[in-house]
Order: sequence, then C-alpha cells, then structure tokens
Amino acid sequence: MAADTDDAAGPALAVDGLEKRYDGVRALDGVDVTLRPGELTVLVGRSGAGKTTLLRCMNGLETPDGGAIRHGGAPLETDDVALVFQSSALVDRKSALANVLDGALGREPAWRGVLGWRTPAEKREAIARLHDVGLAGMADRRVDRLSGGERQRVGIARALHQEPRVVLADEPVAALDPATARDVLSLLADVVHDAGLVGLLSLHQPGLASAVADRYLGLAAGRLVLDEAADAVDPADVTAVYEQTPGGDDRVGADRA
Repeated sequence: MAADTDDAAGPALAVDGLEKRYDGVRALDGVDVTLRPGELTVLVGRSGAGKTTLLRCMNGLETPDGGAIRHGGAPLETDDVALVFQSSALVDRKSALANVLDGALGREPAWRGVLGWRTPAEKREAIARLHDVGLAGMADRRVDRLSGGERQRVGIARALHQEPRVVLADEPVAALDPATARDVLSLLADVVHDAGLVGLLSLHQPGLASAVADRYLGLAAGRLVLDEAADAVDPADVTAVYEQTPGGDDRVGADRA
C-alpha cells in the first residue's frame, strides 16, 4: 500500500492497489505509488502498458475496478486535477485567451460558460497565464493559427487556469519536433516545481525526459516495475521497462544494493 505522506510543499497523492479491467483484461494490476508535490514524475512503458489508463483513472475519466486514489488522505477530487492532452484538445475557432478562460469552467456557474461572460479581472488573470507560458501578445490569436508548440503552451496555460493541485500530461510532446518538445517539457517542469504541484507525465520518448524528470515510474502489463528517483536511474533501467513482457515478475533495478 502506498503511504499518504505530506510535506511542506503540500499534500501527496497516493494510489493504492489500483485495478482496471477491460473485457476481463487487466489494464492496471494493483498499482501502488505515492507522488509528492513539487516533483515531475515521468511515466514510461510500451504502448498498452497502462499509462493512459492510469492517468484517466486519476483524472476521473475512467472508474477503477479496485483500489483508491487519495490526495492528502481524502479521495482525489476531479476539480483538483488538470490534464494536458497529446493534441492539446483546444477549440480551434476560439482565441488563445478564450481557450485559457475555458479552464475555469469547472469552478464557475454553468450559465457563465454558456454566455461566455468573464470579468475584466478574470481576463487579466488568463492573459497572465499566457505570459507565464511564453505567449505574451498572443491572447487574441486563434489557436488554429498557432504552431504545435504554441498550441501545447496554450493547453498548459488552460490547465493552470483550472487552479489544480495535480497536473497530468498524456504524451504532450508526441507530435512536436525534439527542440520544441524539450521547451514544452521544461515549461511543464517549471510549472510543477514553482507551484508545488503533483506532476505526472507519460512519454513515449523517454530520452527527452532526462533534463526534467525528478522521478521515473515504469509500467509493464499494468504493473509498476520501476519507481526510482531520476538520479538513480540510468538508460538501461528505462530500456528494461520496455523489454518487460506480460506475466513477468521482475522489478527493474531490483538487484541493486
């Protein structure tokens, strides 16, 4: 069982015995882990290993079949979680500012979202979010006229505008060139560190994570096979996660002193 531990930065997120099945197949098989605030944890594993399922269970998009997810000892509230999607999931016909403002819909009366009414103070706050992600002066730009990297930055700004305590990112740089991907990952890391958030990021390109990861988790066939601080992980450990086969019992790095 993962321990609920808090520190000065804020409450931890504890995943205890998490299970999820699809048509009888286990996508998550008793996952136990505690994620600490102010750390960016990078989740690696082959396609189908359970990475997206874990993130969707944390975000409330999927209901686990067993286990629990707690934040500071209480059930994790979906309003406390922001998810940065692979494709940014923005509304193309809207401006960058309007997309960021949509991040607050979960904490506002429904009628405000329908009417699109926002106070000047709310707009100033959303513009500040765009400044924070390096998009100063682009508030009125339609997002379908932005580059892939700029769109992902809008997605991060929108996530921040939710005022979350947990930030999840599901393959957020898969469609970006390496240089832009590194910039976006660096921005995510800065957000997690500066705001003291719990951060969990799944990646298909683990080599991009070396400059930003505080910790690595590895999933294979729905089981956690790697859980180490980044400075204790070498490339061979990450490669071993991808070489795990369904039904294997070895944890990566388990033979270390």
